[in-house]
Amino acid sequence: MAKELKIGDAAPSFTCPANGGQTVSLSDFANRKLVIYFYPKDNTQGCTTEAIDFTAAVKDFDKANTGIIGVSADSVKKHENFIEKHNLGITLLADEAHDMLNAYGVWVQKKMYGREFMGIERATYLIGADGKIEQVWRKVKVKGHVEAVLAAARG
Repeated sequence: MAKELKIGDAAPSFTCPANGGQTVSLSDFANRKLVIYFYPKDNTQGCTTEAIDFTAAVKDFDKANTGIIGVSADSVKKHENFIEKHNLGITLLADEAHDMLNAYGVWVQKKMYGREFMGIERATYLIGADGKIEQVWRKVKVKGHVEAVLAAARG
């Protein structure tokens, strides 16, 4: 696993396939802030709530000159179904190879019901217009999270 990223570190660069047949890279957000939120799985309760909350705040993030992307290990096809089912207005990246997940340190060992497995830790990074990490939220609780990220993006 990659070292844990901290405030002030350069954000690891990435290029991943996304919904709508596009490919998205960190460099696409030069001179703009970027929220990267990592989530475990499309169409699960917490992940759906988080995606809907970010979608509802897209205009507010735009006013703060901040883009939003969600990242999971689900396929582009699953992302497109997720977007359509919940009328989402955000870009979702598919990192099936876990390259970006590893670079950001969110592909971790998890435990559930006594079973250990590798999975995605719900985490969010706010990247500054200079490409450096401005804020990190690890082990995110969904309720109130988007509001906290928006406040940081405005700050």
